[in-house]
Amino acid sequence: MSFDFVDLFSGVGGFHGALSAMGGTGVLASEIDPFAAEVYDLNWGLKPEGDVVEVAAQAEVLVPEHALLAGGFPCQPFSKGGHQRGMSEIRGQMVNEILKILAVRKPAVVFLENVRNLAGPRQRPVWNAVIQGLREAGYRVPSEPAVFSPHLLPPQFGGSPQNRERVYILGTYVGVERARRETDVEPVLLAKPVAGWDPGRWSIADDVLQAGVEGAGVYSLQPDELEWVRVWNDFLQTVRPAKLPGFPMWSGYWHADASVDQAAPEWKQVFERKNITFYRDHRMAIDRWLRRNPQLRSFPASRQKLEWQAGDGPVRDLTKCLLHFRPSGIRAKQPTYAPALVAMAQTPVYGPLGRRLTPRETARLQGFPDWFDFGDQPDAKSYKQMGNAIHIGAAYYALKRHVAANHKDIARAEGGAELVAAVTNSPQYPEVRPKHA
Repeated sequence: MSFDFVDLFSGVGGFHGALSAMGGTGVLASEIDPFAAEVYDLNWGLKPEGDVVEVAAQAEVLVPEHALLAGGFPCQPFSKGGHQRGMSEIRGQMVNEILKILAVRKPAVVFLENVRNLAGPRQRPVWNAVIQGLREAGYRVPSEPAVFSPHLLPPQFGGSPQNRERVYILGTYVGVERARRETDVEPVLLAKPVAGWDPGRWSIADDVLQAGVEGAGVYSLQPDELEWVRVWNDFLQTVRPAKLPGFPMWSGYWHADASVDQAAPEWKQVFERKNITFYRDHRMAIDRWLRRNPQLRSFPASRQKLEWQAGDGPVRDLTKCLLHFRPSGIRAKQPTYAPALVAMAQTPVYGPLGRRLTPRETARLQGFPDWFDFGDQPDAKSYKQMGNAIHIGAAYYALKRHVAANHKDIARAEGGAELVAAVTNSPQYPEVRPKHA
């Protein structure tokens, strides 16, 4: 069985990978970034339309009938990494374009994805507006968000070692009257491991790394980056409290005259106070480290900060960690699962090899198959596209859960019976197929 789907804000095709693996056929995609659209066409054989605003304005003409509408609508207005302007920013209103298309075509299922912060306290009015809009369009949706991450999904279900919490919104078309009334609906996903899986079993080395990339110069750390790692590793060997601080370590406050900035936000004052206390408690060792490494003060401000999140074990060595060179500092984690990829220059660094993950390795973190082709574009664009992508395995699992819980109502809608049959009969693992398969 097969079903037709529409893929809005399609990026390079994370939703397409999941839906086509279930037997779905993409009948329309929309992506405003021409580079992402080119990669989408290259891999899936479907050339995306451009601006979704124009698509929605001509929905009756441009948008074919379909059983499922998917969309990873722009997340920057809701992300903690942005200004969190929500619906007040034009990109935050893109969900309205989705609602326009739903009003015209009324597909059996709507499947949306966004950052975790969409349903956070600061954006709760935005979340409520999105949910209300979907109900007014006739879709039964839960009031509470379904938050999930692919690292909670075992490999046999299509999971991957990336801690990428996202909100999944899945709705079933039941008509406006029922959608308004049937609001006591449980989310189909819970933010906990699936089938007894232990996320600590993931391994970047075994589950992500490509063979034969060791020592590849283009991905290797540069001399200044190696020096940052060396100096902070010297700190870890010199200053040895029983437990390393869980708060960000800011070396700029490690001197005798440091004081709390009373004009700073309260959260920052808390970290300043903790760092001043930490310095006083370990002053002799820290001063010895600073005298040995005066070049620290010439590092970029963000590289004078360390965020140790690699646990309390005996091994305190950045070269054995997964590193992130973030605006907030150098973050170190155990090399089990990676933090969420972002659409910025923060590619994870695998410490044991002293190099960044390759675009292919970031694609593996997002559940994309190894045949996925980035074309001849620069790596920077591939990294950005993976940072913006939908995780294929998580999307696949979420839809299977939704269809299992709502199959009777889905089957009643136009094209819904085919959708239910295809998803129900699809395998447990998303066997993503090339466009010519």
